[in-house]
Amino acid sequence: MTVLPRLSRLLLAAYTVVVLLITWLPAEDAGRVTGIVDTLAGLLVPLGVPFDAAYTVLEFVANVALFAPFGALLALAWSRLPWWAASLVGAGLSCVIELVQIALPSRFATVSDVVANTLGTLIGVLLVRILQRMRAAARTAEP
Repeated sequence: MTVLPRLSRLLLAAYTVVVLLITWLPAEDAGRVTGIVDTLAGLLVPLGVPFDAAYTVLEFVANVALFAPFGALLALAWSRLPWWAASLVGAGLSCVIELVQIALPSRFATVSDVVANTLGTLIGVLLVRILQRMRAAARTAEP
């Protein structure tokens, strides 16, 4: 095994721990880490965007962004894993997160988070696959 898959697996483990901390910390503590969504939604209010609408969209985008590195690391760690299987891993992790959040008094489990997290995983996987194919094509095109 080369260095990249090993390093990617190590980073994936660390990243997963960070994601779990962000998603399972009490809402007040997590807000200190992820309060950017609230801040950005507030900045859009003077532009005529209702806070609730802005917050909902930005939270969805933030969940996609949170899981894109997870998908990328998954694709780098296990290069033979099909895109759909990697997406299922992301969906599975997201479901576990949301199920635990049901038991946490200050957290809220939502289906939209599962959708966003799965989409983020898929985007991360696809970006890695596209870059890998572009790199392979560039290598074969060189004289």
